[in-house]
Amino acid sequence: MTLNTVALELVPPNVDEGRERALEEARKVLRYSAESGLTGRIRHVMIPGIIAEDDDRPIAMKPKFDVLDFWSVIKPELPGISGLCTQVTAFSDESTLRARLTSLTDSGMEGVVFVGVPRTMNDGEGSGVAPTDALSIYRDLVPNRGVILIPTRDGEHGRFNFKCDRGATYGMTQLLYSDAIVGFLAEFAKTTDHRPEILLSFGFVPKMENKTGLINWLIQDPGNAAVAAEQDFVKELAGREPPQKRQMMLDLYKRVVDGVAELGFPLSVHLEATYGLSSPAFATFAEMINYWAPAQRV
Repeated sequence: MTLNTVALELVPPNVDEGRERALEEARKVLRYSAESGLTGRIRHVMIPGIIAEDDDRPIAMKPKFDVLDFWSVIKPELPGISGLCTQVTAFSDESTLRARLTSLTDSGMEGVVFVGVPRTMNDGEGSGVAPTDALSIYRDLVPNRGVILIPTRDGEHGRFNFKCDRGATYGMTQLLYSDAIVGFLAEFAKTTDHRPEILLSFGFVPKMENKTGLINWLIQDPGNAAVAAEQDFVKELAGREPPQKRQMMLDLYKRVVDGVAELGFPLSVHLEATYGLSSPAFATFAEMINYWAPAQRV
């Protein structure tokens, strides 16, 4: 089963901001969708399970609402919109993780991306279930099992192929600020029979990025020239006026979707406003979705 969706990322608010802030996020989705013409086009919200990462994160991390708690608050406010999420597996044993995944699927989560340790740790560290093991262990429990796909990362072809072998049904890309995913998937299609669904991720870049640097930090990969070029593009986007910025993002979107459309992979779109939902972000997303959107499931 494919998702065939446009998914909007909704980061759980800080716990100390309370239930009202969670409701406010859902209302923003409805308001900005109506303003931009995206009402009925967004089919899922993608709620990331947030864990503390590096101390050098540009915006300090505070305790966040749990994915399930946040979803339970906003779901009644978003009729016709289903849920996707990420779930860190590396710190839960098999039975604890099974209980958690059961709760997520029972709540209406239609897809779960299995995530491992933060980048301060090495793959395989953590006392719980590795994401690649989770893909096979919970095959019967979670029908849509996702993994993170970073097309600019060294060795990603082998890594992604192994995850597909283990049972991944879709890959959610890191935020795309180049068309590197086109070459990646073209080569992947030549060398393997796997055709998982690909959630193409695009993020709005506001002016404050050049002051704060959160997106730059999120996509960093020191010493990787391909990522350095993407960071330069992010910097350029942040410095442009809204009409130019929208056109630059639309041009990138066109290159990506046109480039991967005929490669045989089911495609979905994942949209992210890293600094929070805003009218300019939705105006940009609307232009992209008006150019191309996945065929909606009936």
